Amino acid sequence: MIIFLDAANIGEKEKEYLSKCIDSTYVSTAGPFVPEFENKFASYVKSKRAVSMQSGTAAIHIALHELGIGQGDEVIVPVITFVATVNPIMYVKATPVFVDVDPKTWNINPKLVEKAITSNTKAIIPVHLYGVPCDMDPLMEISQKYGIPIIEDATESLGATYKGKATGTFGKIGTFSFNGNKIITTGGGGMLTTDDEKMADHIKFLVNQARDENKGYYHPEIGFNYRMTNLEASLGLAQLEKLPEFLEKKRLFNKIYRDILSKDPRIEFQEEYEESESSWWLTSIKIKSSKSIPQIQSELKGKGIPTRRIFVPITEFPPYKKFKTSDYKVSYDIYEKGLNLPSSTLNSKENIEFTSKQIISILEMM
Repeated sequence: MIIFLDAANIGEKEKEYLSKCIDSTYVSTAGPFVPEFENKFASYVKSKRAVSMQSGTAAIHIALHELGIGQGDEVIVPVITFVATVNPIMYVKATPVFVDVDPKTWNINPKLVEKAITSNTKAIIPVHLYGVPCDMDPLMEISQKYGIPIIEDATESLGATYKGKATGTFGKIGTFSFNGNKIITTGGGGMLTTDDEKMADHIKFLVNQARDENKGYYHPEIGFNYRMTNLEASLGLAQLEKLPEFLEKKRLFNKIYRDILSKDPRIEFQEEYEESESSWWLTSIKIKSSKSIPQIQSELKGKGIPTRRIFVPITEFPPYKKFKTSDYKVSYDIYEKGLNLPSSTLNSKENIEFTSKQIISILEMM
């Protein structure tokens, strides 16, 4: 039995689409597969536009750049997220302002967001952590009240919805990742979504080195080499067709975990807000035990079960320690007790049941 944490699910359909792309000779950035992927992705999330990128990080970076955010500006972010959410803030020489998260959903706490706003706040980046949608209504109210744009980090939440609306489509800009461990993959790659047609056109221009193709190799602005290749886009098209199947599996796995593990009072799940539906990219739990998370991980690894710790709070990293303004009790508690469980769609129901039973077994041997 092989159990996978977050491995990509790639098969014959992907080979077919990649072969089609190779046969067309459009393997680089020019060709029909990129716009087709962008259009189909935009249609799926119900956004007016989607612009492909080389990564989710690139999407966040260019979003900040497009909004004119720079030195002296502040951007509010949750302290518990992947570092790629925050690094682009530093790329544009702005200042990250970290806030704690909700203890149930592990997502950015809207009340703390409002308290953190100053005259220098120029953007808010909520992160739909592990595929669980943020509480977008109060965040959008804050955005409108103070005139501060929201850039959604939906890199882990493709397929998730909040009150029937797709994550990544609430704010001014949404960002997605297609890294090898995400719900769908293009190998690397990412996507930016927006309903602002003019903004989408400008971002599409910027990712192509800001080249004015009507004038040949003429570049009126400083641009970026953030273009997706047709090879990546062809892989994305195949994966997008399989997305409903992937989501169904991830939600089934989450249910199996809950059915078995919820009976143990030492285990607490990351939860959803009402009227939201997570993609459950990674089903995640908190464990109240005398054993440390690394000890539990080691014992699970010995049984062939891969796991991952919750993201380290960003203010623990040397470049970000100086931005720590609170003890962030909730985030640190989640980090100390949290664990990501095997959630790859390559797994079977039996894999998930086995994993669940082994966790219970390990906790009982205390």
